[in-house]
Amino acid sequence: MRAIVVDRWMEPSELVVRDAPEPTLRAGTMLVDVRAAGCNFFDILMAKGQYQVRPPFPFTPGAEVAGVVRAVADDVRGFAPGDRVLSAPGIGAFAERALVLANATWGIPDGMSFEEAASFPIVYPTSYAGLVYRAMLRPGETLLVHAAAGGVGIAAVQIGKALGARVIATAGGAEKLAIARQAGADVLIDYRTNTWVDAVKEATGGRGADVIYDSVGGDTTDLSLKCIAWNGRLLVIGFASGRIPEVKLNRVLLKNIAVTGLHWGAHAVHEPARVAETFDALFALYAAGAVRPIVYARHPLAELPAALEALGSRKSYGKIVVVP
Repeated sequence: MRAIVVDRWMEPSELVVRDAPEPTLRAGTMLVDVRAAGCNFFDILMAKGQYQVRPPFPFTPGAEVAGVVRAVADDVRGFAPGDRVLSAPGIGAFAERALVLANATWGIPDGMSFEEAASFPIVYPTSYAGLVYRAMLRPGETLLVHAAAGGVGIAAVQIGKALGARVIATAGGAEKLAIARQAGADVLIDYRTNTWVDAVKEATGGRGADVIYDSVGGDTTDLSLKCIAWNGRLLVIGFASGRIPEVKLNRVLLKNIAVTGLHWGAHAVHEPARVAETFDALFALYAAGAVRPIVYARHPLAELPAALEALGSRKSYGKIVVVP
């Protein structure tokens, strides 16, 4: 079969399609014909050997997949060949066929395209679990979402609105702010200006945001602590800026705030019941029209380097998918 194969640490521009062995079924798994695979920033880091997960060589990257079940292991129940499914396999999605764990796979809801489905299994659970379980966002509160036109950012805006929050979105430039507005943001702020902290204060009558959704890190985190409300919660999702910030605890004390993090992937090990609960809630929101992935571009598998370049250079918004 055709697949992206990483046999050494390399730049995303060096990724090419090669012939690769067919995945072999084992207990608890299914073989899926890939119709679309979602791109994530950590795919870039994984190819370069800079991610916390470093699979042995050779491996095929790609952590979000949507497709049609081709075969199931003898011990798998609830799925059959021909089923439309989405899954988060961790690796292996950038190929014509992918091996997925049945317990990390869900049927694609009615009306959801393969491209939307491939944009769903990581960013939406991340945003939902972060806002609901960690930040405990309540109706009527103000939610500030940084990088609101990115994959997790759009999910956070949509889920925040569904939870009854007033959403302030930061993004870079008019096009991305328009996407944040499309996702449901109430207030739009261009983060490239030097006054976005003041803009947040102005939009909240000087009070600040109750919950700040931070997938950026670096200076964005530092400045966020200047516009967070009393009893606010800073939700740490990631560090797309490349710099892991150090929080001065006097700010945490003086504003009575909480700093909390979300590692969605670890829930399968530590709180597996939360995983099913989260997807049930998200599929209900999708059925109600409250959440819907926004797909920026679709690339053939051979154009994965261009897809990751657009993602890494922040040229894109929403999700980018590859289609074998």
